[in-house]
Amino acid sequence: MEKQIAYCGLVCTDCDAYIATQNDDDALRKETAATWSKQYNVDIKPEDINCVGCIPVDGQHVGQCYVCEVRKCGQGKGVENCAHCDDYACEALGKYLAMAPVMKENLEAIRKELGK
Repeated sequence: MEKQIAYCGLVCTDCDAYIATQNDDDALRKETAATWSKQYNVDIKPEDINCVGCIPVDGQHVGQCYVCEVRKCGQGKGVENCAHCDDYACEALGKYLAMAPVMKENLEAIRKELGK
């Protein structure tokens, strides 16, 4: 499976919601819902764990994707992900990167490959 890198640098193809969707794995949906409910202190149900990844416009997405300002910006600019953006790393993206340094590492690696 080819890696899908979200606009923010998250590797969608490594995400349990994406994997559960691709494999139609109800056990993983249940486990992920329980883990995320505890981790984020919200009630997430197994049926909420469906996602085709950040990049595709059509298909199911986990709740946050529908309102993510970084995703909306990337779609509007038509970039593959934020590593390809001339405004990298903007303020909106910076908030996400501060919370999850691994996303910054992913985007920085892509930028290096692009010679930026």
